[in-house]
Formats: sequence, C-alpha cells, structure tokens
Amino acid sequence: MREQVMWPRLVASKIISKKLATSNFVADFPRSPESCLHLPTSDHDPVAPVILPVNQTTQNYNIFVSTWNVGGVTPTEDLNIDHLLDTNNTCCHIYVLGFQEVVPLKASNVLGLEKKNVSTKWNSLIERTLNKKSRTNDLGLKATKSNSESSDLQDDFRCLISKRMVGLLISVWVRTDLYPLFQNSNVSCIGCGIMGCLGNKGSVSVRFQLHQTSFCFVCSHLASGGGEGDERNRNTDATEIFSRTSFPTTKGPKRILDHDRVVLLGDLNYRISLLEKETRSLVNKKAWNRLLEHDQLRMELMDGQFRAWHEGTIDFAPTYKYLPNSDEYFGKNDETKRAPAWCDRIIWTGDELKQILYARDESKLSDHRPVKAIFSTQVKVLR
Repeated sequence: MREQVMWPRLVASKIISKKLATSNFVADFPRSPESCLHLPTSDHDPVAPVILPVNQTTQNYNIFVSTWNVGGVTPTEDLNIDHLLDTNNTCCHIYVLGFQEVVPLKASNVLGLEKKNVSTKWNSLIERTLNKKSRTNDLGLKATKSNSESSDLQDDFRCLISKRMVGLLISVWVRTDLYPLFQNSNVSCIGCGIMGCLGNKGSVSVRFQLHQTSFCFVCSHLASGGGEGDERNRNTDATEIFSRTSFPTTKGPKRILDHDRVVLLGDLNYRISLLEKETRSLVNKKAWNRLLEHDQLRMELMDGQFRAWHEGTIDFAPTYKYLPNSDEYFGKNDETKRAPAWCDRIIWTGDELKQILYARDESKLSDHRPVKAIFSTQVKVLR
C-alpha cells in the first residue's frame, strides 16, 4: 500500500530531476572496463558501398531469435535453457535473445532506483549454454573440444551487444570467428509506460551491419489488457516505438524501418477477440486456425498496424497465461479470469529473410512460455 501511495510522488520527482533519454533506466552488461563487450570499433570508415553489382556476392547465415517474459523471476545458476537454444541439434551464426520483466515492474525498478545484476545473470547463463564443449557444427556433426584444447581455444560465441531498460533485456551473441565482420553496433531505448515515457513498457532495439547488410532487432513489451481500447493502446505503443527510435550515430540507418532486415520480438500482448468461454473451448480442442481468425495481431498483419510484416505459421498453443510451474492456464478455477492468448510473438520485414522454425518452448519458469524462431538470410558481401 505504501508503495502505491508513493507512485505519484516518485514519478513527479524522477521526471523533474532527470531528463528522460535513451540512456536513462538502462543497465549494460558487463560494467567493468576490463570485461567490456568490445564492440567493433575502427579508426577508418567501413567498407565502401557497392558501386557495381559485379563486385558483389551473397553469403548465407542462420539467425536464432527468442522472446521470453520471465515474470520478474531471477535465474538461478542451475536453470537449464539447453532446450530453448537447442545447440545440440542446431548451431546458428547469430543468437538474439529478448526478455521482458527480468525484474518485477514495481515503482523502484521502473524509476531506476534499484540497481540489480540481473543482466549479468542472464548473460552468464546464455554464455554457459552456448559455449559448452560439446556442440553441433554446421554439418550436423558433434564437435567436442578436448580438455587440453579448451583452455587454448576462444569461446565459440561472444556477446556482441547487450542492453537492459527496466524489465526489457536484449542480448546478441555471435560466433567468435565472425565477430570482426560486425560493424556499427548500437542500441536505442524507448519508454512507453507510465506517463508515456517510463520504461515499464516500450522497447530496446539493437542494430548492426554484417558485411553490406544492416539488421535491426526490436525487443518490445507493449500495453497489456484484454479490455476495450487495449488493442488501440498497443498500436499506439508500436507507433511510438517506430517513430521515436533513433540510433545515435552517423554510420548506418538511423530509423528502424530503414534497415535491410528488421525483426520485432517480444510480449506484444495482442489478444484473441472472442469471449473467454469460447476461447477456452477452442484451446481445449487445439483449434488454432479458428482462434487465429480472431487474433488481434493477425488482423493487424493483414490490414493494420503491421501490414507488410510477416509471421510464420503458428501451430502451437497460446503462450499466456499459465499457473506457476504448471501446464494449466490461469483462470480455469476460481482465479481472476484471463483468457489464453498468443502474447509472445516474433514477426519480421525485409527481403531475404526465410523463417525455418517457429515454435514455443516448454519452460515453466513464468506464466509465459518462450517463443523461438530460426531464420536463414542472405547478406551482401563485397568480393
């Protein structure tokens, strides 16, 4: 109760005393200069733009993307995300992991008054999972480092960039041997929450250039709710994110949609526009196609906020809202009603992006199930 009473005073004080900007309410990983992420830098301009098509070729890369609302749960050291990343069966060149609610969305966290090492914990878990000694190479064959080799070899993956804004966290990992090929890495954070500016809702976007092709990944948490007007609020958040996001550099595109390949991932919070009883009945029948006919995001993709964007086939159950550590949806018994929905989504726009996997993972860490995708893409390479 005391925290609820303090909200207006805290909000006013915070906004008066601190100008809101891209860097506010943001925690980087890691913090110490000795363990910095070593973002690619150069004293000279990047490779000159292609002038003649004859000087250009293409190269294929696989990109893993995931989104997971972890409900404010801090990962323990023994948390297993092997199945989510599935590195024993699939080895991609780039891994982009987006999280929502890595901290509880209470006043002290939203206003940036509490400092937590939650980013470090998630990134350490990702690093440990990606860089296990036994993994699958590009040919599908397991490659194992011997004990004598492992201390001399670099990690298979290293963090290109990681950024947190309140509960939003995005972390990008690339294969070590490809790391020098990445240029112009940067981030932009947009708060769309309380008073239209705080970071309990919004986005953290990362961008980079690989060879001659630019990429942008937007990790978002849009307005919640299944009531009248809530879909409009989500659309407004999305509009704000695309219009306000600007990358602070003169190199490369400044706006999200100026990039060659764009992926939007996150708890987009779009619901199913049916009565709760009918929604639950169709979920029990696994009638996904009938449910998707009333899915708000699908309608926006067809002729709305996200027309010209693409989403893969959804052949998995709604990812929200589950009882803690359970396969049962919330609201089945006497709890507050909350109809199941595909809140957690990955959509994309841009040429030469082919989705080869779209699935959910079955981790029961929170009331959301993670969603993952794998893309194959061609990038432009100078000969």
